[in-house]
Amino acid sequence: MPRRHAAITGCVLAIAALTVTAVPAVARPLTAGAEVVVKPPPGMLAALQRDLHLTAEQAQARLLNEVRLAPVAAQLREELGEDFGGSWLTGDLAQTLVVATTDKDHTPQIVAGGARAEVVTRSLEQLNTALDKVDTALSDHLGGPVRYVDVRSNKVVVLSNVPSTTQNVIQASDVDPVTVRVVSSIEQPQLLSDLVGGNAYYIGTSERCSIGFSVTKGTQNGFVSAGHCGTQGNTTSGFNHVDQGVFQASTFPDSDRSWIAVNSDWTPKPWVGNGAGGTVNVSGSRVAIEGASVCRSGSTTGWHCGTIQQLNTSITYPQGNVAELTRTNVCAEPGDSGGSFISIDQAQGVTSGGSGDCTSGGVTYFQPVGEILTTYGLTLTTTSGSTPPPPPPPTTPGTCTGYSRTVTGTLTNGQSVYQPNNRYYQSTAGGLHSACLDGADGTDFDLYLQKWDSRKWISVATAESPTPDEKITYTGTAGYYRYRVVSFSGSGAYTLGYSAP
Repeated sequence: MPRRHAAITGCVLAIAALTVTAVPAVARPLTAGAEVVVKPPPGMLAALQRDLHLTAEQAQARLLNEVRLAPVAAQLREELGEDFGGSWLTGDLAQTLVVATTDKDHTPQIVAGGARAEVVTRSLEQLNTALDKVDTALSDHLGGPVRYVDVRSNKVVVLSNVPSTTQNVIQASDVDPVTVRVVSSIEQPQLLSDLVGGNAYYIGTSERCSIGFSVTKGTQNGFVSAGHCGTQGNTTSGFNHVDQGVFQASTFPDSDRSWIAVNSDWTPKPWVGNGAGGTVNVSGSRVAIEGASVCRSGSTTGWHCGTIQQLNTSITYPQGNVAELTRTNVCAEPGDSGGSFISIDQAQGVTSGGSGDCTSGGVTYFQPVGEILTTYGLTLTTTSGSTPPPPPPPTTPGTCTGYSRTVTGTLTNGQSVYQPNNRYYQSTAGGLHSACLDGADGTDFDLYLQKWDSRKWISVATAESPTPDEKITYTGTAGYYRYRVVSFSGSGAYTLGYSAP
């Protein structure tokens, strides 16, 4: 089975205006308590807190570390060439970049570049070749439905529910058995299309999938999705069942990609829904490092986040084999197929299939978007040249009145405080929580409502417009709550009015 290599154009992340230089591997990483001035896409912090069990500060620190280390990984990969053995992020806050090499003489170069060096036996190219051979050996066997390059162990890993049978097949092939590790697993990939209604796009009269990313081909607008969602010539309708478009090309199995041309009623936007009524900007398609945070948007389960586990994964579905997927620990369910995977503001891919669900947790695989764009000659719709969705209307200074409680304070640039008075308040009944933040002119202050879940504080509502003034409304159950007031930029006084049931 030939491997496919897509060229991905590097893009600049637009979380914040940061000037970051390479630091030695022994440099002190960001900690949970550090004040990090990073403004992630709306809804991403809350999802990372929920799905990775982080505090708001930890989630911010993690994203900043990923932004800082991504260009370091790319540069070192280029410098090491054929000796490159892979790279990955490690630590709860992704604070350490590990770069593997087959030549120990590269160790000082890696450390000087800002990473931790690891000397390995096999290069990434050799591991990819070994995976090709494993795919071929297991192509006619039901065992070993999940196969991937594991750069951390410098091996090809095969997940199988009949490990002894799988091991025997590999032993009888031309694959070096030392390179392969067979692991007993119940992971059984299934495609995630569905036959129920929902806010998505429909193929024919009933089958539902999720939109991936908006694209153009010349003057033709469209979007990319999973290949198993439809075949060339299939017609689609939108979430509202209004005529939408036609599948122009589709590949499945072997790959899992498609693109759909839409009619003039549909306008491509560089946004991904964040599950909370808002959107996340799409600024590019730079491939994230293994271990980096990644979030998924789908029409069944909405917005969920996790981390990238392996970049080069081969899957055996009941319908056939699919190669070069990315494996994640993000959950998904039927109907989420084709939906967006995004890392901060960088498009990563479209949902292919998975194992498990969003109640008990699971594993999901996505088709990298770069290969879809390259194969079909498409251009990703990004925020460059596009107007982002308008922010919520700002409050008028001095209008945070009529609330049952009012607190005041001052913030310096990048500072955050908790209100009331660095403590919390208790609501003994469920109902509406509402708040109004009136900040000093010329600043960008943000507001977060957090709730105690018996173990940690979780953000349940956010207001992150690029203005000094914010409003929040949230209907919640009884419990302990607090507000976090953050200065994304600027210094000055603020007034916070809030009411609770």
